[in-house]
Amino acid sequence: MIDPYFNKLKQWKEEFELLREIVLDCGLTEDFKWMHPCYTFDNKNIVLIHGFKDYCALLFHKGALLKDPHGILIQQTENVQAARQIRFTNVQAIDEMQLILKSYIDEAVKVEKAGLQVDFKKTTEFDIPEELKNKFFEIPDLKTAFEALTPGRQRAYILYFSAPKQSKTRESRVEKYIPHILDGKGIND
Repeated sequence: MIDPYFNKLKQWKEEFELLREIVLDCGLTEDFKWMHPCYTFDNKNIVLIHGFKDYCALLFHKGALLKDPHGILIQQTENVQAARQIRFTNVQAIDEMQLILKSYIDEAVKVEKAGLQVDFKKTTEFDIPEELKNKFFEIPDLKTAFEALTPGRQRAYILYFSAPKQSKTRESRVEKYIPHILDGKGIND
């Protein structure tokens, strides 16, 4: 079904093929989601194979729930709450870890069978940057409009506004998106 994807690979070809073999050996169903090979159990996402410039990875959708006895799961960025990666830079590393990878995949399937869910941080647990709070005080309608946004949209704004180190930059970002927020739009709308 997704053989053409694997045939076209230029980087990480051998690594992807071995990861694919390992994952399929665990009895998962192969699919293609988010432009990557994705492997499911009972239509639930278990792992994804993806490549970057410096490494390729096996991404566990609910990796935060895995025990990780070998300390190999990596949180891609501090804002990623559920997914965890195991990264590779060569096919030998994957080959040497086959049994470990299979045990992690088996555990991920058990997590799914048990119906376990990642306890996501609520939007209210994120710190609202001072610059946005100040605008809420200046423009009460902005606070009302912001609170009317979906939690995901609120989170996206909070993370985007909080990212810069300098207050001046945070302030200009808030300023730029005031019309969007007042119109009930998300950062990417």
